Amino acid sequence: MRLDPEALRVVEAVARQGSLTRAAAALGMTQPAISYRLARIEARLGCRLFRRGRPGCAPTAEGAVLLAALLPALAQIDAALAEVAAMGRAPVLRVLTDFGLAGQWLLPRLAGFRARHPGVETQITAAQVVPDPRPGEVAIRFARSAPLGGWLLMPERVVPVASPAWRGDWQGGQGASLLHLEAPPGAGWLTWADWFAAQGVLRGRRAGELQLNTYDLVIQAALAGQGVALGWLPLVAAHLAAGTLVALAPELPGAGTGYWVEGTGPQTAAQRAFAEWLAQEAGQEGPAQAGLVASVAFGRNASQ
Repeated sequence: MRLDPEALRVVEAVARQGSLTRAAAALGMTQPAISYRLARIEARLGCRLFRRGRPGCAPTAEGAVLLAALLPALAQIDAALAEVAAMGRAPVLRVLTDFGLAGQWLLPRLAGFRARHPGVETQITAAQVVPDPRPGEVAIRFARSAPLGGWLLMPERVVPVASPAWRGDWQGGQGASLLHLEAPPGAGWLTWADWFAAQGVLRGRRAGELQLNTYDLVIQAALAGQGVALGWLPLVAAHLAAGTLVALAPELPGAGTGYWVEGTGPQTAAQRAFAEWLAQEAGQEGPAQAGLVASVAFGRNASQ
């Protein structure tokens, strides 16, 4: 005894939906049409598969036997079809990073990567606290020291910056209204307190100074002339080159801190291409990341 695939889908829909009306909606059919199809299936099998009633349709003993084999088999077929369809789609590259690097550095350059690799579907997910990457993901996040299996994209270098239209008085920072980036516990990046400590100056936060929770907002406030921000290089390099921000003091390097690239599990071809492109882009900004070629070491347990 054989039933065609469409008939099996009708039986599945009635079982899952619990009524002929809902099953018809799920299959894009009318209720009389699906009732007719089910009656023909039952006639061919010589038994009732469902009890019809006011609450809906419930499997008979014969129906329960059929469904016990049918539902797992159709689920396995659906999974295989989805896997085959995915094999035919473009490779996906998912990148996790923070708002500052995404908005100030990565997105302005990303068109170059996409033009070079038009077949790669790129997804950027930004967060204030970047999570650990899962298999198939790349994380670019700030860290105090080298994460396991990571490679340094750019070391931390900061410089006080302000708009040329800012009308404050710098005075080594003592006379300025500062813009503060909200720092979660263990963030690790240089704060204004760290910057003043490196200058041998004790200067706390003052009343009326502005705090923002993303670096993009800090830079927007600086561009609007609302105060002085700590500019992370090379995130603000384009603004300095264009003259929309100006440096008010020499840059201060971090102590082993910076943005690191991380992954986990074997690399995909898209991940390798992205890592190589990142290294090239960062090398154009300042000190070359010598010996930290992305294709050599990338992520925990990276394939060679």
